[in-house]
Amino acid sequence: MESVVWGLREDENPGGTVMHLYLVRHGEAKSEQEDPECPLSNRGREAVDRVSRAAAKKGMAASWIFHSDKLRAKQTAEILARNIPSEGICEIKGLRPEDDPSLTKAALEASGRSLIVVGHLPHLNRLAAMLLNGNSSGQVIDFPTACVVCLSRRKQDWKVNWTMDPAGA
Repeated sequence: MESVVWGLREDENPGGTVMHLYLVRHGEAKSEQEDPECPLSNRGREAVDRVSRAAAKKGMAASWIFHSDKLRAKQTAEILARNIPSEGICEIKGLRPEDDPSLTKAALEASGRSLIVVGHLPHLNRLAAMLLNGNSSGQVIDFPTACVVCLSRRKQDWKVNWTMDPAGA
Protein backbone atom coordinates (compact mmCIF):
# COMPACT_ATOMS: atom_id res chain seq x y z
CA MET A 1 0.00 0.00 0.00
CA GLU A 2 1.44 3.37 -0.98
CA SER A 3 1.65 6.24 1.46
CA VAL A 4 -0.17 9.41 0.51
CA VAL A 5 0.53 12.73 2.19
CA TRP A 6 -1.37 15.86 1.18
CA GLY A 7 -2.48 13.95 -1.93
CA LEU A 8 1.10 13.13 -2.99
CA ARG A 9 2.73 9.70 -3.10
CA GLU A 10 5.98 9.46 -1.14
CA ASP A 11 7.78 7.80 -4.06
CA GLU A 12 7.20 10.66 -6.53
CA ASN A 13 10.61 12.24 -5.81
CA PRO A 14 13.48 9.75 -5.87
CA GLY A 15 16.05 10.13 -3.07
CA GLY A 16 19.03 12.39 -3.47
CA THR A 17 17.29 15.19 -5.33
CA VAL A 18 16.89 18.65 -3.89
CA MET A 19 13.48 19.58 -2.56
CA HIS A 20 12.51 23.25 -2.63
CA LEU A 21 9.95 24.68 -0.29
CA TYR A 22 8.65 28.17 -0.86
CA LEU A 23 7.04 29.71 2.20
CA VAL A 24 4.83 32.64 1.21
CA ARG A 25 3.04 35.03 3.50
CA HIS A 26 -0.23 36.23 2.02
CA GLY A 27 -0.42 39.73 0.57
CA GLU A 28 -1.69 42.76 2.46
CA ALA A 29 -5.37 42.29 3.29
CA LYS A 30 -8.24 44.65 3.96
CA SER A 31 -9.05 45.16 7.62
CA GLU A 32 -11.86 43.24 9.26
CA GLN A 33 -13.73 46.56 9.57
CA GLU A 34 -13.54 47.08 5.78
CA ASP A 35 -14.54 43.51 4.98
CA PRO A 36 -15.04 40.70 7.54
CA GLU A 37 -13.53 38.12 5.14
CA CYS A 38 -10.27 40.14 4.93
CA PRO A 39 -9.61 39.75 1.17
CA LEU A 40 -6.43 41.12 -0.36
CA SER A 41 -6.31 44.87 -0.81
CA ASN A 42 -5.46 46.29 -4.24
CA ARG A 43 -1.96 47.06 -2.93
CA GLY A 44 -1.70 43.47 -1.64
CA ARG A 45 -2.71 42.02 -5.02
CA GLU A 46 -0.16 44.20 -6.82
CA ALA A 47 2.62 43.23 -4.38
CA VAL A 48 1.93 39.49 -4.73
CA ASP A 49 1.87 39.81 -8.52
CA ARG A 50 5.16 41.76 -8.57
CA VAL A 51 6.91 39.33 -6.22
CA SER A 52 5.63 36.23 -8.03
CA ARG A 53 6.78 37.54 -11.44
CA ALA A 54 10.23 38.30 -10.04
CA ALA A 55 10.40 34.90 -8.31
CA ALA A 56 9.44 33.15 -11.57
CA LYS A 57 12.43 34.85 -13.22
CA LYS A 58 14.61 33.29 -10.49
CA GLY A 59 13.28 29.87 -11.50
CA MET A 60 10.60 29.41 -8.83
CA ALA A 61 8.43 26.40 -9.71
CA ALA A 62 6.61 23.79 -7.66
CA SER A 63 4.45 20.73 -7.94
CA TRP A 64 1.60 22.32 -6.01
CA ILE A 65 0.62 25.57 -4.34
CA PHE A 66 -1.01 24.88 -0.97
CA HIS A 67 -2.92 27.51 1.00
CA SER A 68 -4.99 27.81 4.17
CA ASP A 69 -8.75 28.20 4.22
CA LYS A 70 -8.54 31.97 4.69
CA LEU A 71 -9.58 34.07 1.69
CA ARG A 72 -6.41 36.18 1.62
CA ALA A 73 -4.24 33.04 1.38
CA LYS A 74 -6.41 31.59 -1.41
CA GLN A 75 -6.24 34.85 -3.37
CA THR A 76 -2.46 34.96 -2.93
CA ALA A 77 -2.21 31.36 -4.20
CA GLU A 78 -4.35 32.21 -7.24
CA ILE A 79 -2.05 35.10 -8.17
CA LEU A 80 1.02 32.92 -7.67
CA ALA A 81 -0.50 30.25 -9.93
CA ARG A 82 -0.78 32.77 -12.79
CA ASN A 83 2.98 33.43 -12.68
CA ILE A 84 4.63 30.31 -11.22
CA PRO A 85 4.66 26.92 -12.98
CA SER A 86 2.73 24.33 -10.92
CA GLU A 87 0.08 21.64 -11.24
CA GLY A 88 -2.43 23.87 -9.44
CA ILE A 89 -3.59 25.16 -6.09
CA CYS A 90 -5.15 23.29 -3.21
CA GLU A 91 -6.60 24.28 0.17
CA ILE A 92 -4.94 22.31 2.96
CA LYS A 93 -5.74 21.96 6.65
CA GLY A 94 -2.98 22.80 9.11
CA LEU A 95 -1.91 26.17 7.68
CA ARG A 96 -3.97 28.52 9.84
CA PRO A 97 -2.13 31.05 12.04
CA GLU A 98 -2.26 29.00 15.26
CA ASP A 99 -1.92 25.48 13.77
CA ASP A 100 0.85 23.13 14.88
CA PRO A 101 3.85 23.49 12.52
CA SER A 102 5.14 20.00 13.35
CA LEU A 103 2.22 18.46 11.44
CA THR A 104 2.95 20.65 8.42
CA LYS A 105 6.68 19.84 8.60
CA ALA A 106 6.01 16.09 8.63
CA ALA A 107 3.66 16.30 5.66
CA LEU A 108 6.02 18.50 3.62
CA GLU A 109 9.05 16.33 4.22
CA ALA A 110 7.15 13.14 3.46
CA SER A 111 5.99 14.53 0.12
CA GLY A 112 9.55 14.98 -1.15
CA ARG A 113 8.32 17.37 -3.85
CA SER A 114 8.98 21.05 -4.37
CA LEU A 115 5.99 22.91 -2.98
CA ILE A 116 4.66 26.39 -2.28
CA VAL A 117 2.90 26.99 1.03
CA VAL A 118 0.87 30.18 1.40
CA GLY A 119 0.15 30.97 5.00
CA HIS A 120 0.07 33.34 7.93
CA LEU A 121 1.94 34.51 10.97
CA PRO A 122 2.78 33.13 13.47
CA HIS A 123 2.52 29.71 11.74
CA LEU A 124 5.07 30.54 9.02
CA ASN A 125 7.58 31.83 11.59
CA ARG A 126 7.18 28.69 13.69
CA LEU A 127 7.35 26.38 10.64
CA ALA A 128 10.53 28.05 9.33
CA ALA A 129 12.16 27.83 12.78
CA MET A 130 11.23 24.16 13.07
CA LEU A 131 12.61 23.33 9.61
CA LEU A 132 15.85 25.27 10.06
CA ASN A 133 16.55 24.77 13.78
CA GLY A 134 14.42 21.81 14.81
CA ASN A 135 12.55 24.00 17.28
CA SER A 136 9.43 26.09 16.58
CA SER A 137 10.25 28.84 19.07
CA GLY A 138 11.95 32.02 17.99
CA GLN A 139 11.93 33.90 14.73
CA VAL A 140 14.56 32.93 12.16
CA ILE A 141 13.10 34.75 9.14
CA ASP A 142 11.25 38.02 8.71
CA PHE A 143 7.95 37.55 6.84
CA PRO A 144 6.49 40.85 5.64
CA THR A 145 3.30 40.51 3.60
CA ALA A 146 3.79 39.07 0.09
CA CYS A 147 7.21 37.70 1.08
CA VAL A 148 8.63 34.52 -0.48
CA VAL A 149 11.28 32.47 1.33
CA CYS A 150 12.95 29.72 -0.69
CA LEU A 151 14.22 26.83 1.43
CA SER A 152 15.98 23.77 0.05
CA ARG A 153 16.56 20.33 1.47
CA ARG A 154 18.96 17.63 0.44
CA LYS A 155 18.62 14.55 2.64
CA GLN A 156 17.71 15.94 6.09
CA ASP A 157 19.11 19.48 6.23
CA TRP A 158 17.12 22.58 5.33
CA LYS A 159 18.77 25.88 4.37
CA VAL A 160 17.59 29.28 3.19
CA ASN A 161 18.40 29.87 -0.48
CA TRP A 162 16.86 33.30 -0.92
CA THR A 163 14.10 35.62 0.21
CA MET A 164 12.11 38.16 -1.74
CA ASP A 165 9.65 40.80 -0.62
CA PRO A 166 7.79 43.54 -2.50
CA ALA A 167 10.54 46.11 -1.78
CA GLY A 168 13.17 43.90 -3.44
CA ALA A 169 11.08 42.59 -6.34
